[in-house]
Amino acid sequence: MNGLRGLAWLLGFQSIGELLARGLSLPFPGPVIGMLLLLFALRAPMVREPVALCANFLLSNLSLLFVPVGVGVMTHLGLISQYGVRMLIVIVVSTWIGLAVTALALQLFKDKSDV
Repeated sequence: MNGLRGLAWLLGFQSIGELLARGLSLPFPGPVIGMLLLLFALRAPMVREPVALCANFLLSNLSLLFVPVGVGVMTHLGLISQYGVRMLIVIVVSTWIGLAVTALALQLFKDKSDV
């Protein structure tokens, strides 16, 4: 029962985040806002314990979430063999760009906090 309560907390914070994002026209996705709200709410044991049970359950069954991806890869092997190298290059380059932007942003925030 506590696991369901944890799932309700997770869905509730996501919904609140969506409402805030859409209602206030914020430039952030609703789930991100919901996760920030959840981060602060996790200080309360009333929220932390059920969410921990739900998170443990979801993490123990995480491999099930990859089954649809595996099926998709198997059904589109022709496309992957045709565009696989290009997709790999795009994935690697975009990952490096994401890492570089993150490092630069962290450096910028670090420099501002030192002042």
